[in-house]
Amino acid sequence: MTEIDEHNEDGLIVIRSFVAIEIPNTIRLELLEYIAYLKQEVPTGTVRWVRPDGIHLTLKFLGDVPIDTIDQISATLKRICIEHEPFKAMVSEFGCFPNFRRPRVLWIGVQDLSARLSNLYGEIEDGLSKLGFEREARRFHPHLTIGRVKRIRDHVESQRLTTALEDVKIGDIGQLDVNDVSLMKSDLKPTGAVYSRLFAARLGGSG
Repeated sequence: MTEIDEHNEDGLIVIRSFVAIEIPNTIRLELLEYIAYLKQEVPTGTVRWVRPDGIHLTLKFLGDVPIDTIDQISATLKRICIEHEPFKAMVSEFGCFPNFRRPRVLWIGVQDLSARLSNLYGEIEDGLSKLGFEREARRFHPHLTIGRVKRIRDHVESQRLTTALEDVKIGDIGQLDVNDVSLMKSDLKPTGAVYSRLFAARLGGSG
């Protein structure tokens, strides 16, 4: 068994995987500054912040994938991506899931004004469903997760967090050049998840 392999309860070798668009360091540095700003605005200890190297635009979470399925997933992504030309999207605006009154996930949005990102996402959903992966029931909302709210039992502190988040104003952060779609591996460590690329499919190319 190699460093990247795990066994599930049936003894199969699996890799915890997801499909994502990786973001450049220029955007990561901008996000790091906004995270630092948000840390000062929200009550201390209420949010678990995502490390900058763990921020990406998730298109599809796959879960524990049998290792012999990785080549099929990679081939599917390559076939789909070669039909899409590279495009641009804007990283902009701040929000929470499910909403500001009950925040669980803090995010920075990715604006899909041309609908090219949604079209790419839809084809990836179609392609992977043919490999047996369940379709996502929720509407696609492209975003970069920057933090997760911890369990808060104190009503006053919860209200303080909601008020602070509602006051946050974040405009355009930067332009995201979408040139590749990556199949990523997630290693769950005691200190948090560590991500690495297994395969990258180039848009409009042969990579």
